[in-house]
Amino acid sequence: MSESDVILDLDRIEAGYGRAALVLRGLSITVRRGTVVCLVGPNGAGKSTVLKVASGLLRPRSGSITLNGEDVTGKGPQPLLRRGLSHVLQGHSVFKEMTVEENVMLGGYSVKDQSSLADRVEFVRGVFPIVAEKWGAAAGLLSGGQQKQVEFARALMVRPDVVLLDEPSMGLDPKRTTVVFEEVARMRDAGVAVLLVEQNARRALEMADIGCVLDLGTIFTTGPAPELLADPKLSELYLGGRPAA
Repeated sequence: MSESDVILDLDRIEAGYGRAALVLRGLSITVRRGTVVCLVGPNGAGKSTVLKVASGLLRPRSGSITLNGEDVTGKGPQPLLRRGLSHVLQGHSVFKEMTVEENVMLGGYSVKDQSSLADRVEFVRGVFPIVAEKWGAAAGLLSGGQQKQVEFARALMVRPDVVLLDEPSMGLDPKRTTVVFEEVARMRDAGVAVLLVEQNARRALEMADIGCVLDLGTIFTTGPAPELLADPKLSELYLGGRPAA
């Protein structure tokens, strides 16, 4: 892939909270067009902090962030959203008393052209069939996995180039987790780059293109996800056991 395929680039990032010690220590990650990059690692490794820095929620102390070739270091969430980055936060964030339609349309509030807005609605309804099926239902009546798909659809309403996902399977049973990961793959297939943080490391890497193992605020190793899954040492240290024979 060429440099033009790079959507999001974090270069030698150092970041932390207040006057506390650094959480990220010289971390570098590249996310390319139409790929899923999965961040895995032990608790406290800095995975969610990476997403906060990338989305502008946390300003890095040093290093640079480039989005679609533009230096956006230090810019906040709203400017980054306008430049093509969406962030789906950990946990559920649907408004349960509102319909699926109303929840999804909140993601398009900044789209002023009605024709473009209608196109985006049809696009997300096509990517997420359950969203189309439950369009008029109250979001609170949906299962946890279905609510997560509503959040994904809302994030895609602004036509993002990259979506950040923080623990999308949190609180879901294995069946609904499988559905959520299938929907992440559908986003990738629709041309969206995805930077994913996930505690269910093995399952996430089975779906991802690139894996990044974080430890103590830096990248321990990175490479094609199938290669990380097949590495016995990595599997034992970070993925909850040896790979299946």
